Amino acid sequence: MNIKNIIEQKLAEVILNVYQLKDIHLEIQENKTEFEGDFTIVTFPLVKQLKKNPESIGVELGQALTEQTDLLESFNVVKGFLNVKIKNNFFVDQLKSIAQNFSNIEKKNATVMIEYSSPNTNKPLHLGHIRNNLLGFSVSQILEEAGYDVIKTQIINDRGIHICKSMLAWEKFGKGETPESTNTKGDKFVGNYYVEFDKHYKQEVAALVAQGISEDQAKKEAPLMKEAQQMLLDWENGDEKVRNLWNEMNSWVYDGFNTTYKRLGVEFDRVQYESNTYILGKDLIKEGLDKGVLYQKEDGSVWCDLTDEGLDQKLLLRSDGTSVYMTQDLGTAVERFKENNIQKLIYTVGNEQDYHFQVLFKILGKLGYWWADQLYHLSYGMVELPNGKMKSREGTVVDADDLMQEMHHVAKLKAEELGKLENLTDEQKEENYESVGIGALKYFMLKVDPKKKMLFNPEESIDFNGNTGPFIQYTFARIQSLLIKANYLHREISDVELDQSEKELVMQLANYKPTVEKAAEVLSPALIANYVYDLVKTYNSFYQSNPILNQEDENIKQMRLNLSNLTAQTIRKSLNLLGIQTVNRM
Repeated sequence: MNIKNIIEQKLAEVILNVYQLKDIHLEIQENKTEFEGDFTIVTFPLVKQLKKNPESIGVELGQALTEQTDLLESFNVVKGFLNVKIKNNFFVDQLKSIAQNFSNIEKKNATVMIEYSSPNTNKPLHLGHIRNNLLGFSVSQILEEAGYDVIKTQIINDRGIHICKSMLAWEKFGKGETPESTNTKGDKFVGNYYVEFDKHYKQEVAALVAQGISEDQAKKEAPLMKEAQQMLLDWENGDEKVRNLWNEMNSWVYDGFNTTYKRLGVEFDRVQYESNTYILGKDLIKEGLDKGVLYQKEDGSVWCDLTDEGLDQKLLLRSDGTSVYMTQDLGTAVERFKENNIQKLIYTVGNEQDYHFQVLFKILGKLGYWWADQLYHLSYGMVELPNGKMKSREGTVVDADDLMQEMHHVAKLKAEELGKLENLTDEQKEENYESVGIGALKYFMLKVDPKKKMLFNPEESIDFNGNTGPFIQYTFARIQSLLIKANYLHREISDVELDQSEKELVMQLANYKPTVEKAAEVLSPALIANYVYDLVKTYNSFYQSNPILNQEDENIKQMRLNLSNLTAQTIRKSLNLLGIQTVNRM
């Protein structure tokens, strides 16, 4: 229990004793004002009930807290705000408690599955996938830290007309080349042929339009499109030649994806493939028809009427008996709850799919699945670079690998400019550039609330000042240097009077676990990012105002070293929740 919780508990007891009022929760803020005191208690909610002015309520509560508890050293009231100064021993005890319970995780006895990444096998991962992966992986880390068991999963879109476009283009224009023969990363290699298909397809469409055919008709009649559609039919019918090519080209892509995932520092416990899941959900159609949740039109198509929910009528089965994406997602969700002992399922998908998930969750609820209200769409805004949006068909995508390499390069230039890594080997320098560069990318992406659209600026993200990853990594490195110089070993301290900057740092350290709980509740790594930034600012203020290595009083010196070490551990843990590595030299 941190000091704020102790004050809340004692305050509730005092309000009951003095005013005979139950379940009254007054707001308690850490005091960041010029008024003396560690916390501020807002008394205004009691004004109406007690019919007293806020100043007199503040005085009465301050006196009662002083007389009935051993919390307060002093208090003052300013315009109805009760500022309380807490006795020193509470902060010393709090520091010990944080250190003792630092690694403890209170298990929730609940399992959450979180889906993220979910790419297509016709192109490499791009900037949008980076935000998706970083967000999904970070949320999974936060949930684990909050005590949940987590299953990280992705479903790979490995079938469909778009996949056939890459396959057909390779057959026609590839001349037998491979990723190995061209020294090209597998996902990029296949993605190049997706772009190649589009280029030739547009030429065919333009030629047909020049012959007097309408553009819409030309798009349907273009020979390449007809061949791609035939290839999809052959795939669905199990044609051996098409299936062999499909397996080979997908294997190239998976090798490429795995390389990107490794550098990005994300991983998965389970991988599903749409080629296996696209047949799921059809059995739910009969179930829905029997229950009267779904209805069938004369042409044989099956629909769900959600107009009474403020939505529309949703097609679930075409008249030819083929399913749509919604049908597959229904079946996949049911299978996941059936195959895994999970209590919650989170989908990390961009906000352009908001409506899709509203419909999905409503239909599952209508079908009577108890867990329908435990489904959550972790919706996030699009990410752009200063030069604008991306178009995958035209090959203007901001490639994930290229962006990570650029971040590595920018980190190298910044380190060389600062000149602080001269004593490291070339290998150690490269590791440092990688940790700082990729860390800057991750922090910049995750510090923004997921729901907001964002503009990613590589140069801005790697600034060593301000709310950036390198600024936080640098503070961690500075503390490591301090602890090494001090030959630090942890020792318990007692009877040390803490100054205001030390108390503020203890309070900030005590906020780590409540922040993790809140971040797990709202599924937002931004809370962790901004917490660790505030922690670093608080530590730097403490560091600048308190001598440590040349402190003559050994007890005070040990306490400040303990504080520094605990801060470093908390920074490391916070960054780990964001998937970011720490470095010992910068």
